[in-house]
Amino acid sequence: MKSRLLTLPIAAATLSISAAYGAAAMTGGGTETAISPLAAGVRAQPTESPATTPTESVPATPTESPTTTPTESGSPGATESPNGTSTATPFGPGCGSLPQSGPGSVADLANQPLGTALSQIKETSNLAAAAQKAGLVETLNSAQDVTVFAPVNKAFDAVPKETVDRLLSDKQALSDLLKYHVVPKRIGPADLGNGDFTTLQGGKLTTKGSGEDFKVNDAKVLCGNIATKNGTVYLIDAVLKPRS
Repeated sequence: MKSRLLTLPIAAATLSISAAYGAAAMTGGGTETAISPLAAGVRAQPTESPATTPTESVPATPTESPTTTPTESGSPGATESPNGTSTATPFGPGCGSLPQSGPGSVADLANQPLGTALSQIKETSNLAAAAQKAGLVETLNSAQDVTVFAPVNKAFDAVPKETVDRLLSDKQALSDLLKYHVVPKRIGPADLGNGDFTTLQGGKLTTKGSGEDFKVNDAKVLCGNIATKNGTVYLIDAVLKPRS
């Protein structure tokens, strides 16, 4: 993957930092762009699901499920992993893009630091490339309890070329834009209904919605509450424009 990252053509910066300057609708993976080779290089490879060992049929005594934490009806919740620790349950129409197992799966991402996790999610390969360009990968990996509202590839693909060129030539401007998508605290679904947060960039962003339908500023949450080792990720369909 490192070799692909180094060959990233500046011209192809479909880095789309657009929605920040214009919204982009999203449902699947990003279109081919100058940094699409990078995106291809970090896509997760599917792996086989663990086989189920048949057991002898015996009368079952109804018991409470040990793997599910009760949640409010219709609201995203949390499940309990085999070792007893609580993990987030992703929600939203875009969550189908996450593989069931292996790199980029919910279980795998929960053990990855945030910056690394973004490179494992195929829908955020352009964001991962932008973070590397801005020198923010280590910052994201070492931060504790943060939330990233991560524009998907199609959001970046919609950014006007002149905006991309300007940002690629100005590392500080690129860094500031990306930091506007990061909040220095873990944000759960219950916090999104009427939220007002200060970002690492210093600007404010707002959230609103209910159930599994939320917006961050004017961007729609496609898949939310994805847990990583040190933070939480919400995939959104637009690049956010910093507010003063």
